[in-house]
Amino acid sequence: MAKQLDYHTLREIFTRFQAAEPEPKGELEHVNAYTLVVAVALSAQATDAGVNKATRELFKIADTPQKMLDLGEERLIEYIKTIGLYRNKAKNVIKLSRILVEDYGGEVPNSRAALQSLPGVGRKTANVVLNMWWKQPAQAVDTHIFRVGNRSGIAPGKDVDAVERAVEDNIPADFQQHAHHWLILHGRYHCKARKPMCGTCIIRDLCMFEDKNL
Repeated sequence: MAKQLDYHTLREIFTRFQAAEPEPKGELEHVNAYTLVVAVALSAQATDAGVNKATRELFKIADTPQKMLDLGEERLIEYIKTIGLYRNKAKNVIKLSRILVEDYGGEVPNSRAALQSLPGVGRKTANVVLNMWWKQPAQAVDTHIFRVGNRSGIAPGKDVDAVERAVEDNIPADFQQHAHHWLILHGRYHCKARKPMCGTCIIRDLCMFEDKNL
């Protein structure tokens, strides 16, 4: 675990991220808050590309909780069976859709606690939805952010909760809205797990990682 970088270094890092990609976007396809919740829930232990491939046709016919209930669990499975853990995920999608219809009038709630009360929706999923749909500066820590945060010193922590707090506590407020997208994209395409692309990294001179792949 690298040492936490100071304020001025973090400001320079995120200034560079912002210059490279001013409006970073999540890569999960969705058409409304409900389909975003479903897509993020399905993405656990799966790639965004794999989820998008499965949901592209699904969301054409089931883009609301009621339509998903009308579709039913068995037909839902036919759409998402290429995704890992699809049977359990299908059960959760049907359960959360029923709760949304019965308890929330078919609308997706926009508090973290209410979102986390839904089957299959953990803190990370809730934070993604809050950030992407309601523009709240919530920090969803996945394996990419955990790796980048600890390697670089941007947001070191022993577990995902500690890394989430490090992002919220240390990254300047004007970068908080897009912080988790910049970090995810950096981890996915540059600071890779096995062969980090340090030679072309735009923050390599500021990063605390000792085993740079140059």
